[in-house]
Formats: sequence, structure tokens, C-alpha cells
Amino acid sequence: MDNKQPTSRLDINSGRKQEFTAPTPQNTPINPAPITSNYRPSISSISEDTITASTEKDNNNNPEASNLTGAFTSNPALISMLQGKLGSLVGRRSGYVHSLPPSVKRRIHGLQHFQAKHAELEGKFQEEVLALEKKYLELYTPLYNKRAEVIVGGYEPTDEEVRLGEKVDQDEEEEEEEEGKGKEKENLTTTTTTKEDEVNNDMVGIPEFWLTALKNHPQISETITELDELVLKHLVNIRMSYMDKPGFKLHFDFAENEHFTDKTLTKTYYYQEHAYGGDYVYDHAEGCDIHWNEGKDLTVKVETKKQRHKGTNKTRVVKRTVPAETFFAFFHPPSFPDDNTELDEEEAEGLDAKLEVDYETGEEFKDKIIPHAIDYFTGKALEYEDFPAEDEFEDEFYEEDEDDEDDDDEESDDDDDDDDGKQTTKGENAPECKQS
Repeated sequence: MDNKQPTSRLDINSGRKQEFTAPTPQNTPINPAPITSNYRPSISSISEDTITASTEKDNNNNPEASNLTGAFTSNPALISMLQGKLGSLVGRRSGYVHSLPPSVKRRIHGLQHFQAKHAELEGKFQEEVLALEKKYLELYTPLYNKRAEVIVGGYEPTDEEVRLGEKVDQDEEEEEEEEGKGKEKENLTTTTTTKEDEVNNDMVGIPEFWLTALKNHPQISETITELDELVLKHLVNIRMSYMDKPGFKLHFDFAENEHFTDKTLTKTYYYQEHAYGGDYVYDHAEGCDIHWNEGKDLTVKVETKKQRHKGTNKTRVVKRTVPAETFFAFFHPPSFPDDNTELDEEEAEGLDAKLEVDYETGEEFKDKIIPHAIDYFTGKALEYEDFPAEDEFEDEFYEEDEDDEDDDDEESDDDDDDDDGKQTTKGENAPECKQS
């Protein structure tokens, strides 16, 4: 058989009409062309000018094509509609499986049966994992209870317990690469403890234990304001429990305080009844009502604004109640709207992001903060948890145009001028956010 060398020129003017088909395993080579191939096409690269000239030539020879091109360029709405139609095709089946012969389809159905059996085992696996978690939570609970007693001053560790705890700390220090850092930490601890023993013998338990632990968690600390700290100083325990249905409940126990009357605040996370792909799927969360004392509600704030009437030059003070940024918004989780409410794409994405953050926060409490509270209190958790470093993010500050702010204020004044005829009742505010 004669070996023919491949031609280095391609006949792009061939009159035979070629048929193009979508790539399939049958017509697509397994191995790509090597990058070291000596073959170089003799066709020059196609530039934008070439495409433009070719298009103009085609339009001159074909008036119908020219009219069609004009219809697209002069009708942005038509282009947008077509783009949306094409976008809806993304992710759809290519029809390849449908085109296979019956014998191959039969084997595919067999594989689907095996996959269904696999899914059943995954569901049983997750059920057993959940049962194992419940079992060990019962074993952990006595330790958590003892920890809570130490924090509030109800139990004083024995000398043996303290000795074993110091030994754990010393063993960890010996593993550190920098010996000087370990010695410095040990000496500082001893000095601080001695000074506290001399000056603060009357100090009960471990003050602000949970507040310190939460502030050492990078994500949760971002939600804690200075006003929140005044309340979280009274947080004496965080615990969790499982329910009969898939899910878990977080319990936040507070000592008596001037901010609200509740002894315990709860947050419940529900999973869907069945596990998918070996994992339970988050369904929804429920918070609780917080019974704030008068003037102490941190979830809302009152905004006060002065408005000047352009005609009479008189001023008035307008007050309205708006949601405030606070850690306690955690007990009022985002929820899915009812079936009659429609959200645009931006609103839906925003809701999805809030739901994801809320669920991840609950998981952080369950899997990290509650089991390893002492490590978050001391800051040790920051060494072994995979938290992003602060220097990985760069702060960018943008200056707002003062003229734009003035224009916004003027527009707001104009909108409110129409309400001058209505007298605002003293103390009347917009409806407050209702805790769910």
C-alpha cells in the first residue's frame, strides 16, 4: 500500500456541501492532536476586517440576507429574545442517548437500576451516621455540662484535672517548631495566672467565655456589634440537640439581663426527610421570638431625618423604624416566599446567598464551636481551622460623590413634601420586623 503524505493545503472552495454533526464518542477522537505536530495550515488567520468585508460582499449578492442582518442590528429586543431562547437550551440533553440502538439502551437501564440501589445504600449510610452522631452526643453531654458548670462557677476543677490539662498544653507546645515561642507562652500564662490569683481571687468562673469564643470565629465575629457584646456577656452556654425528624436545634442560654426576659433562645434547622447522594439536604430553619425589654431591641433602629419644605421653608422631623445589623438577626432566619410571590433573578440570588450563609452558620455552631469551645476561647482553633487569612483580602475604598448625595436628599425631600398635609402622630413609627 502506498503511503501518501497529507496535503498541506485545504480546498475551502469545494462545491460539495458538507454536513456538520454534533460531536459524539463515535466521531470524536480520543487523543487530541499533539502540540508538536509539524503540520501547519497554509490558510492565513481570519481577522475582523476579513469577516466584515466578507459579510458586506454576501449582503450585496443576497438582498434577503442584508435585510435579515438589518433586522437584527436594528432590533435589540429581538436579539435579547434569541439570546434568552438559546440560554434556555443550555443543559438540555443532546439526544445522543436517544439515538443509541435498543441493545445499548437496555444496558443503560441496567446501570440506572444499579445507581438506584446505590442511592438506597447512601440513604441508609446517612441514617446510620445520624444515629451515630446522636449516640455520641449523649456521650459528649456530660462533658459539656461539666464545662458549663466551670464557666459559670458552679464547679471547680480538681488538682488532677488541672494537672492533666496542663500536660496536654505542654505536649502541644513541645511539638511547636519555635521553642522560644512556646516558652514565652508558658511563662506568660504562669505570670498571668499568678497575678489573677493575687488580685482576682473573688472572680467567679470564666467571665465572657462564650463572647470571647464567638469573637475569635472569623465569620461570626463579623456579625457582632458593640451593642451585641453587652448582651452576649450574659451568654452562659451554647448547646445542641437532635430531633425525631432529621435536623438539629441550637440552644443559647443566658443569665438574667436587662435586655430581654428570655432564659434561652433557640434556632432549629430542618433537613429534608430523605438523604440525597449520601447527605441530608437543608430544608428550612426556624428562629424564636425574643421578648425585648422596652427600648432594648437590637434588631431594629429608629432613623431620624429633618426635612425642609421648599415653599414655606419650615422643617419637620420624620422618624421611621428600620432593621438593624445585629448578631440577634440570626434568630430571624431568611425564609422562602409563598407560591404567589415572584422574585426576579437578582432577588432570588440574594435570597439563596442569605439561606446558604444562615445554614453554614448553624453548621459552624454544631460541628465546631460547641465541640471545640475552649479552642475558640483561647484562639487555638484559628491554627487548625481552614480560615482565610486577613491579608488575602485587599481593602478598596471608594469615595462617594457629595453632589450625588445632595441630589438624593433633594429628591427625598420632594417626595415627602406631598405628605406635609398629613400630621404625623407623635411616636408613630413604621411596623417593626416581627421575629419568627
